[in-house]
Amino acid sequence: MLPSMLRGRTSSVATFVACAACFFLGTLWRNGHSLHHLDGGATASMKPRSPNWCTTVEECREKLESMQSLVRAEVDRQVGLVQKGLKAPEAQNGVARDFPPVKQLPEGQRLRILVTGGAGFVGSHLVDRLMLQGHEVIVVDNMFTGRKKNVQHWFGHPNFSLRLHDVVEPLLLEVDRIYHLACPASPPHYQYNPIKTIKTSTEGTLNMLGLAKRTNARMLLTSTSEVYGDPEISPQPETYWGHVNPIGPRACYDEGKRVAETMMYAYSKQEKVDIRVARIFNTFGPRMHPNDGRVVSNFIIQALQGKPITIYGDGQQTRSFQFVSDLVEGLIRLMESEYRLPVNIGNPDEYTIANFATLIHQMTNSESDIVRLDATQVRQNARLRIQVLGWR
Repeated sequence: MLPSMLRGRTSSVATFVACAACFFLGTLWRNGHSLHHLDGGATASMKPRSPNWCTTVEECREKLESMQSLVRAEVDRQVGLVQKGLKAPEAQNGVARDFPPVKQLPEGQRLRILVTGGAGFVGSHLVDRLMLQGHEVIVVDNMFTGRKKNVQHWFGHPNFSLRLHDVVEPLLLEVDRIYHLACPASPPHYQYNPIKTIKTSTEGTLNMLGLAKRTNARMLLTSTSEVYGDPEISPQPETYWGHVNPIGPRACYDEGKRVAETMMYAYSKQEKVDIRVARIFNTFGPRMHPNDGRVVSNFIIQALQGKPITIYGDGQQTRSFQFVSDLVEGLIRLMESEYRLPVNIGNPDEYTIANFATLIHQMTNSESDIVRLDATQVRQNARLRIQVLGWR
């Protein structure tokens, strides 16, 4: 009795054999072959339009037998891979991949977790952490800003799967947790197609909420500090309603996330969906897109390219910069907490923009000039996060 995986592989190959035969015979028909008097080994009267195909019955048989031999070889190869416990892509490279050590969880503790936007900067680091914890992770990404290379080190792992899909379209899955990160987050990306950005934040969030409702899954939305707009108070507590321009250049992102938060709480109140909302502040780390338009990457690229390092105002305004691994820790803690209102997640330590620009200028030995232009202060109030999550 073949194991189920082997039976599935054999079934797929059988389908391939049938399709190959159909393709062969269909091609003969399309190329205008007519067979007459197929009596034993008699010659067929054939008028091929293409010289690549057989002209006699014997030649046709030889080609079909050759095709069958190739199929048999492929069957043997695939069965051998299954028996060795290897995935086909790995075996084609001649190397069995060594995955990072993953915790082995009991069936009752292993969760099936969906991460939308999981091939992006933050999403891929979240996927890494969840995989290492031993959960089953499904990544959904349309690759607008995501990259396969961000998660390729998990390709072939039995706990990992990647689906190329746009969240504005419905998705049928069975999951226990949903981390909804899908949405371009940097100004050049979300301003490239404002309508698409709005649809991702609205229709995409509606689809994920519908999935959460159907599967009774807990859902976390990654919102943003941009919901505070150009704040008139600093630091901003979660109770601050913001100061946002609904028709400005950032409105597609700011207002899209604000509507997404509204949807989350509407589903929570009306449909009893278990929700979490994280408002993310400035984040940096590996896998950042070099041209994402954010402060860290801007300064580094400007310094390396010898372009002016641009500072807005006198440079004494402060920003909080959190490393991506800290953000991931905060997201997971919030997801597994019992707190349901929005939570700021960022670094409570503040740095002046001028000092930060000077540090990068020195570390890169850049010949760039530091140029001062004009800005609004965006700083989180971390009190609630420390109180609720017990984490600084």
